[in-house]
Amino acid sequence: MDQQVGFDSFALGGSEMREKMLPYGCQQIDDDDVAAVVDILRSAWLTQGPAIERFERDIADYSGAKHAVAFANGTAALHGACYAAGIGQGDEVITSPLTFVASSNCVLYCGGKPVFADIRPDTYNLDPQAVLEQITDKTKAIIPVDFSGQPAEMDAFSAIARDHGLVVIEDAAHSLGAEYGGRRTGSLADMTMFSFHPVKHITTGEGGIIVTDSAEYADRLRAFRSHGITRDPGQLLRNDGPWYYEMQSLGYNYRITDLQAALGSSQLKKLDTFVARRREIAAAYTGALAGVPGLQVPYQHPDTNSSWHLYVLRWKKDILPGGRDRAFDILRSLNIGVHVHYIPVYQQPYYQSIGYETTVCSHAEAYYSEALSLPIFPGMTDRDVQDVIDAVLETVNLLAI
Repeated sequence: MDQQVGFDSFALGGSEMREKMLPYGCQQIDDDDVAAVVDILRSAWLTQGPAIERFERDIADYSGAKHAVAFANGTAALHGACYAAGIGQGDEVITSPLTFVASSNCVLYCGGKPVFADIRPDTYNLDPQAVLEQITDKTKAIIPVDFSGQPAEMDAFSAIARDHGLVVIEDAAHSLGAEYGGRRTGSLADMTMFSFHPVKHITTGEGGIIVTDSAEYADRLRAFRSHGITRDPGQLLRNDGPWYYEMQSLGYNYRITDLQAALGSSQLKKLDTFVARRREIAAAYTGALAGVPGLQVPYQHPDTNSSWHLYVLRWKKDILPGGRDRAFDILRSLNIGVHVHYIPVYQQPYYQSIGYETTVCSHAEAYYSEALSLPIFPGMTDRDVQDVIDAVLETVNLLAI
């Protein structure tokens, strides 16, 4: 059969092909969320008001951290974490190449140097042994990334950090609601970042947050997100009166709004339900696709309980000619909105232009050549899930011919 034609007429599971594209991720907003935002619109505070502190407390309580500082987005939050950790000119920070560019860009923003260590070939998370091999006298921090919602091996990274005097900043953009060793993400690192982009577990539209047990880090983060300004009487160098404030460092306007915070608090009430549905979908995919020749389903470390931001299949070219690239084309033609997460960061043109042209992380590159993310979000119906499974199986059949 000619694999270049014929896909538009494909009948999915005995029924017609989907009429609309099923995205790989999507927010789920209900009337309670809308009402929470409307209440803020009718209030006296649209920004810098009490809803932000409530949201921060809600996230801190959920994750088991003492402090939470909300930001305009997850990238800004990571920037703040690097600043709070004291990352500066010439400092090295080790992170994963298998992530969105923000995980390493935040180091560059502070004048530091990202150092990429390879991933484990099974979990796709940063490999602790590879990190050890990259540590130098310039290393100041580690940024493990909880890829796809599966927490990285935080006990190992904490031990490495203790032995070498490093700060651990967990990029948990994918793993709100996940667990490692029975503990929720947010309680495992010196600082942890959660993202609230619409495809994440809960959304504030755009938004991010850092949770930490350190009051010192929390103070630095709060000043950093608001121009480096403090009004705290205990921190002022002088006090001219109740109106007085001081800019004590060079910060940014990275503030989140009360509108976003109210949406986040409302969404958080449903997080456990959202995560449970993601786990159901992942189990359905694995049950249907494990053992299919040419496909590799995700491996789950026994110490983790993923919150499944992504479900990634690997397509083996030696068994399925054309592999991931042809599978992407076929599945998209069937209105299954598969995606690829991620291109190794050091392969991006900007990174190539600043000295990373010789960087090689062989496991990350092998993963990238085969990986395809399937749709997974709590609003998917059972019919949606079956459509994805049927389309994947048919695509396997097409590639195998």
